[in-house]
Amino acid sequence: MKALTGLLLLVFGHGVSSVLHSLHYFYTASSGLSAFPEFVSVGMVDGVQFDYYDSNTQRIVLKQDWMKQVTSDDGDYLERNTGNSQGSQQTFKANIGILKQRFNQTGGAHMFQWMFGYNRLSPPNGNGMGTELIMNTGKTYQTKECVDWLKKHLSYGKSTLQRTERPGVSLRQRRPLSSPVVCHATGFYPDRVGGVLGEETAQEAPLSQVDPGEVLPNHDGTFQVSVDFNLKAVPQEDWGRYECVVQLKGIEDISTRLDPALIRTNGEDQSGLTIPIIIGLLVLLLAAAAAVVGVLLYKKRNASDKRHKPVGSDTSSENTEGQNPAPEAQPLTTA
Repeated sequence: MKALTGLLLLVFGHGVSSVLHSLHYFYTASSGLSAFPEFVSVGMVDGVQFDYYDSNTQRIVLKQDWMKQVTSDDGDYLERNTGNSQGSQQTFKANIGILKQRFNQTGGAHMFQWMFGYNRLSPPNGNGMGTELIMNTGKTYQTKECVDWLKKHLSYGKSTLQRTERPGVSLRQRRPLSSPVVCHATGFYPDRVGGVLGEETAQEAPLSQVDPGEVLPNHDGTFQVSVDFNLKAVPQEDWGRYECVVQLKGIEDISTRLDPALIRTNGEDQSGLTIPIIIGLLVLLLAAAAAVVGVLLYKKRNASDKRHKPVGSDTSSENTEGQNPAPEAQPLTTA
């Protein structure tokens, strides 16, 4: 068995050896922005928005279906948090006014943002817990209230927040041989994903020119990430010694060798639909052209029929207008 040496670990976001849960609130106050509310509050757990408030509506709006269970168990939740947000709205409005005075700015647009929350690091074996308070908002909030609400949200939204989605992995390259090979993983959840580039050889050094990308959200709530591998210094026949390995908690590692036969380049569609689409477009263009030619031929034939029609063949009343009537027959007379 070949020894797997020279592993380069690439971590996108947080490592997969532990799970980081978080509860964050974002407050945004503004002045002089007519198209933006004076105050906005957003609550997020593990990066997923669960409620929203702004100074225009002045009420809490739930953003997740599982939050209905929260309000069912806590009947005062909406009223209590709406009141808290309204109080924060007045406080931040006053703060904007104070800041404008201190900076001697009476006009223009101004914005002030504040984020506070709590991070909880849970090792898989359950031994120990690391915590980080994003902003010191009081000992009671730090040690009790924020911790309790994070646990509640994780419990209520377990099916959504603690699910695992397996990503699809593909290899791409803009230009054959000359541009980096891109390992693209998409459709995974949560966003804590890792990647490993491995080389199965004991004689050569590991590949070092690797550009890990940023984890980005998809429209369906999953995530995607791309990693660029610069293989210019590696002969193409040796590319297969390297592999892109995606690590995600709860699933087996997904290994994809950098085989040139698996790498798509510009002009190739990942789903293999490029040629059918081109053929379909050509068929549509030919059909449209045939329709235009048919209309032109029809008009030309009608015009030709009118030019060759015999004179006097039209017996309509319009053709007799303006003509002298035939003389009437006169009776015969005898001397």
